[in-house]
Amino acid sequence: MADQRIRRALLSVSDKTGLISFATTLVNRGIELVSTGGTAAALKAAGLAVKDVSELTGFPEMMDGRVKTLHPKVHGGLLAIRGNAVHDAAAREHEISPIDLLVVNLYPFESTIAKQAPYDDCVENIDVGGPAMIRGAAKNHESVTVVVEPADYDRVLEEIAANDGATTLALRKALAAKAFARTAAYDAAISNWFAREIGTTTPDYRAFGGKLSQSLRYGENAHQSAALYLSAENRIGVATAEQLQGKELSYNNINDTDAAFELVSEFAPGVPAVAIIKHANPCGVATGTSLADAYRKALACDPVSAFGGIIALNRAIDAEAANDITKIFTEVVIAPGASDEAKAIFATKKNLRLLLTGGLADSRAAGLNFKSVAGGFLVQSRDASNADDLELKVVTKRAPTEAELKDLLFAFKVAKHVKSNAIVYAKGGATVGVGAGQMSRVDSARIAAWKAAEAAKAQGVNEPLTVGSVVASDAFFPFADGLITAAEAGVTAVIQPGGSMRDDEVIKAADERGLAMVFAGVRHFRH
Repeated sequence: MADQRIRRALLSVSDKTGLISFATTLVNRGIELVSTGGTAAALKAAGLAVKDVSELTGFPEMMDGRVKTLHPKVHGGLLAIRGNAVHDAAAREHEISPIDLLVVNLYPFESTIAKQAPYDDCVENIDVGGPAMIRGAAKNHESVTVVVEPADYDRVLEEIAANDGATTLALRKALAAKAFARTAAYDAAISNWFAREIGTTTPDYRAFGGKLSQSLRYGENAHQSAALYLSAENRIGVATAEQLQGKELSYNNINDTDAAFELVSEFAPGVPAVAIIKHANPCGVATGTSLADAYRKALACDPVSAFGGIIALNRAIDAEAANDITKIFTEVVIAPGASDEAKAIFATKKNLRLLLTGGLADSRAAGLNFKSVAGGFLVQSRDASNADDLELKVVTKRAPTEAELKDLLFAFKVAKHVKSNAIVYAKGGATVGVGAGQMSRVDSARIAAWKAAEAAKAQGVNEPLTVGSVVASDAFFPFADGLITAAEAGVTAVIQPGGSMRDDEVIKAADERGLAMVFAGVRHFRH
């Protein structure tokens, strides 16, 4: 069946955006309206003729509205195959009239959990009748048009106008595919919320869903397709930020900006902090007396890599910081806010993307990370460990000084966001060398030291920036060589998780060199 003329529509929506205009056009085309509860009341208030679903079913809405559309006269009207003799006979016998258009958007479960509503409120916002009707209509898309969000109203009306009151099979297929995806995403949000509520970390079935936010030009490479989807998770970040200027974000921009903002969110806004990211790894991170001070210190760590990077700040950007940031080419700047003066300065750089989030992400918040593997996907809880919460264990003869301890905690926060194997040298609340993503930890230590020496040359400093610094390792030193390399670079203190079979060997090497070392007891692998 190609085109299907619409004679009767059932409308039941929680989001009433555009409802009256849409329904009015349907009525003007002679289409009968059937509706429920608040939707029916809104239509009647607008002066539109509408039949209450209870008139259709012969049963009143009951149990606080939980039961109203779960009835054969509704589902029979949606599921009956037009032209099928058996179906037609059953419809005549039970006085079931066909429903040609179903317009349903679901109870706002996602927004309810996003507000962290009480458990009972969340349960009451689990739609039952809506998904049942949507799935029935979508299954019978050969004959029924199903609409699950106001964004498709105009699309349907245009087809009806162009096809003498009918919709095409192509449109009905497209809307049916969308309908099944919508109920799948809805059920995914419910199931993941339930798993959290009952404390189940490995449910027997796991689903993820989201709504398309942006179709991207391509993925990591030009031959890969990509898109950004929004989930039900209420987390501040790149996906929910407002973009004030600049061209469309790419896949890599979004990935790198997420890494930058998650890192800078480790630092409370009471102390200005800046992170500069390139290819999802930090090339400079610092705290300072102001955002401009923090930016300059972060940039000094690796000014070469910072070109074309992503910059994240942990508080509203002021004019001084904006002036400094715009001195080199930057792809994206993301922050909780920006002053009018800062916005005006950024506006002179038309290609720079400026994203404002309205706040920081909670580095301690629970959540899930997932990635695909061949034949399935891996799921793990978010790394919600914050260095400020750790009980550090001094394992060397010398304990770190107060200044060293402050830098050790800073370096370990950064190491959490560096690809493994990760080594971070820091001094004075700023990174001075970062080694990332190496197959051997000692190589990461060497690379970080080399980059610190190069940065010193760029600044006209006679000795490597690592002299007098501290070092953080995202995982234990399997051998003493990595620690010895750091010591040779000039570090005075070390933070690492501990737990190696050769911890005693590593501790001995630290003691022999007069280093202070603490065990964090927490590993931060990041792949």
